[in-house]
Order: sequence, then C-alpha cells, then structure tokens
Amino acid sequence: MDREPLQPGRRRALRLLFAAPFATGALGSLLAADEASAAEALLAATANGRNRAPTPECSDDDEPTPRATAGPFYKPSSPERVSLLEPGVSGTRLELSGTVFGRGCVPLAGALVDFWHADEAGDYDLAGFRLRGHQFTDAGGHYRLTTILPGLYPGRTRHIHVRVQPRASAGSARILTTQLYFPGESRNRRDGLFMPQLLVAIEDGAPPLRGRFHFLLNAGA
Repeated sequence: MDREPLQPGRRRALRLLFAAPFATGALGSLLAADEASAAEALLAATANGRNRAPTPECSDDDEPTPRATAGPFYKPSSPERVSLLEPGVSGTRLELSGTVFGRGCVPLAGALVDFWHADEAGDYDLAGFRLRGHQFTDAGGHYRLTTILPGLYPGRTRHIHVRVQPRASAGSARILTTQLYFPGESRNRRDGLFMPQLLVAIEDGAPPLRGRFHFLLNAGA
C-alpha cells in the first residue's frame, strides 16, 4: 500500500519528536509523573541516557518556526542580558541555546531574541522585569540563555515566550512571536496552543537541564 509522502512541516515535527527524551522510551514514565515533579522526571530521563540524538539542524525542506500568541503578559523594553537568574529566583536551572536561521539555512547574526516566562510558582512579574530579558545573536547566529524551568498555571502547559526579530539589514521580515514547550509534560495534550514543532530538545547529562531549539525565519541574511 502506497504511503502518503510526509509534508515538510510533518517531517520537521517528527525529527523534533525523535530528538526529545520521550521518543526513546521515556514517554510513558514522564506522562505518568505528577506534574509537580516534572522537572525531576526530565532530569532522571536525561541522566539515564535516554536522549542520545542531537538536535536537528536546519534543513532546506523545513518550514519557518510556527507563530504563537504573545499572551497577555508581554512587556516591551526588557533588559539586555543572557541570564535571567537573580536574587529571589528559584527553580530548576535551565540552559537553553540554539541558532537563529534565515532563508536557505543561513545563520542570522545580530537578531534580537526576547524571552519571558512564569516563575516557579506560575506567576509573571508585571511590575518589573524578573524572568524577562533580550539578547542579540552572535556572528554565527547563536543565542544562549540561562534561566529556570517555567512553572505551571491554570489552563497552560509549561512554556517560554519568545520574540525573534532579524536586524534591519535582513529586509522586511516580520517579527516571529512564538512559544517553546517541554517534552513529557502531561498538560501538553490538553493545551490548545501546544505544537510539537515547538518542543525543546533536552540533552543528556547532569543538572542543570540543557535544552536546544533552532529558530527558522523567513528572512534574508
């Protein structure tokens, strides 16, 4: 029986799924874990070496990173910084890194990447800029963020908000507003905004958690 060929977006989603820890046997245990111990479950899965596949790199058949709502808690003019850790911030430490690509998988230097997310208790800082910050990609299009694993709040799974804006020389590309998600979260299945294409790939190794995600923009270099 002939099989329907995979569309580019589906191919990218499948590659992301197989790069995540639950793709090699941890799915059942992670989904069964209590939501309050999801961070510990992720750490246990990576410590056991269940995620050996590297994060998929950019491919010519990839579609641009999907867009998602900014939500009600976005604030402009966040501080420029690569670490969101500061006194009073507690939680499971997360090192998130990746590359911002443009058309043809060309890395985009100088792209602005703005992050914001809830604290360990699921609250957003609306008075100041706790767990908010932006940075610019380096000459190779790379970014690196130090933060914590976001907390849960009613109606949503665990996620990080991101806005990615190419520098002016990249042309008239729109700002990408999206959200990043984490593998093995039981709430992923019930969150209407969740998309598997936006899953962070969690790497093997001891704490802190280390995740990778590459953004693909419809922009020139």
